[in-house]
Amino acid sequence: MKTIRLGIIGTGMALERLHYPALQELGDKYQIVALCNRTRKDAEDFARKINLDLSNVYDDYNKMLLRDDLDAVDILVPIELNYTVSEAVAKAGIDFICEKPMASSMKEANKYLTLSKKYNVKIMIAENYRYNEENNIIRDIVNSKKIGDTVYFIRNNISCFPCEMTKDTFAAKEWRQHPKYYGGAFLDAALHDLAALRHIFGAVECVQAFGKPQQEDFNPYLSINTNILFKNGVIGQYNYFPSGIETQKPPVGLRIFGTKGEIYLEDKNCGIINISYHDGKTEQIKYTPERGYYNELLNFYNALNGTEQISVTPDIEYGDVKMVFDTLKSISKREIIYVDAPSPVKETSFTEHENHNPLYFQ
Repeated sequence: MKTIRLGIIGTGMALERLHYPALQELGDKYQIVALCNRTRKDAEDFARKINLDLSNVYDDYNKMLLRDDLDAVDILVPIELNYTVSEAVAKAGIDFICEKPMASSMKEANKYLTLSKKYNVKIMIAENYRYNEENNIIRDIVNSKKIGDTVYFIRNNISCFPCEMTKDTFAAKEWRQHPKYYGGAFLDAALHDLAALRHIFGAVECVQAFGKPQQEDFNPYLSINTNILFKNGVIGQYNYFPSGIETQKPPVGLRIFGTKGEIYLEDKNCGIINISYHDGKTEQIKYTPERGYYNELLNFYNALNGTEQISVTPDIEYGDVKMVFDTLKSISKREIIYVDAPSPVKETSFTEHENHNPLYFQ
């Protein structure tokens, strides 16, 4: 199979800390041939790091896309630029990877869905949580019914975005602290969690969410608390608190409750999935954290060489993005919002409730 000659748009922290280490591991499969960054000096610095001649550095991605030696492009730009840059790469007829989310609005997300067919290009959305080992193992446990039928789950994500703003972290980026798109950190970070839950449990029927408003730019709500009903009947709660610190240990993490047992994941980096059963037995399954970047780039390589299908296409990512905006809509409207299912037209009568029929209604 051929080596993929890769052009990269965006040479910041996401490339340096997330994609480039995976590309190094896959050095026999990818060759970086061009770099582009709106601040040219940053691209030049990265080129020197990887021993790429500075003649292959650009500050205008449209000029880079004129090259005839690009097999694929990796897009790692601020969220508000994802659709615009993706459209340009698609128009150039080049296959590409784009970091999540695919778009900063549902209007852009809808347009994004047309790119692959319109320009005959392969597109992967780099949602690494769908490629992470722990989420795939948990999905297999759920689907195999090792803990019986899944009844409900709890997923808590408590982090301190303000604590990270002055450190050498993703939160220190100006565009994240003062986003030019609606949703802030919920669209940027909580999207990962929602994608993982959808990966484990499947399509979502509806959400009902509440939020505590705040004045800080980085996120419209101090906390977001969401009730989720999946189409397979699983019910759960997702809580996102990006200005908090979870002082009790172990943290709530992800807990999935079944008719025969429970799955517990402390956090994505803990390396162990704990399973406990009603008969008193326990099981610990080890995994390697943060393998999503490697796995997604390997999947993309195999897809371009015709041996696999892309696992996370724009169609898959669309549902994740829609769930983010539907959750925010539920908060603002104080309504149940239907995500992957049409709103019901049937009106529920009081008689049906008196008969205790298990109906889900708005």
